[in-house]
Amino acid sequence: MKDGELDAVDRSILYYLQQDARHTSSGDIAEKLDLSSSTVRTRLNKLENSGIIRGYHIDIDYDRAGYPLYTKIICTAPVTKRDELAKSARDVHGVTAVREIMTGKRNVYVNAIGKSHDDLNRIAEELDALGLEIVDEQIIRDEYVCSYHGFLEGENQEQSE
Repeated sequence: MKDGELDAVDRSILYYLQQDARHTSSGDIAEKLDLSSSTVRTRLNKLENSGIIRGYHIDIDYDRAGYPLYTKIICTAPVTKRDELAKSARDVHGVTAVREIMTGKRNVYVNAIGKSHDDLNRIAEELDALGLEIVDEQIIRDEYVCSYHGFLEGENQEQSE
């Protein structure tokens, strides 16, 4: 399976997994798509082995877990060091996600959590020490993850053609 070569079945599997991967079995998906469970499991294995499915991640309410401060730290990194610095930022205690941006001066976004403002200051200082220039910091109230509906829209478009 090459990158971008998803058919309607693959896209539908991805869509249903995005809904709730923990409580969605291959049998559940097979039933919705009118396929056998073994076909869906085979497709899932191919999606995982090709790297399209990179993992199954937990969605944590950090506030309820005792980390009431959730921040997005927007940084600038020299383009030649962006990848290296983004990878290093993942090792900072309290960092929960790092995003590399391909354009503009604001090219590394870091999500981090803390119990206090001192935690957030320490994280910012560690990112600065790595060589990331902090451009902005935003305290996030909440973040919601949703499914990409385009996986199913693509299926409907193919069926109507």
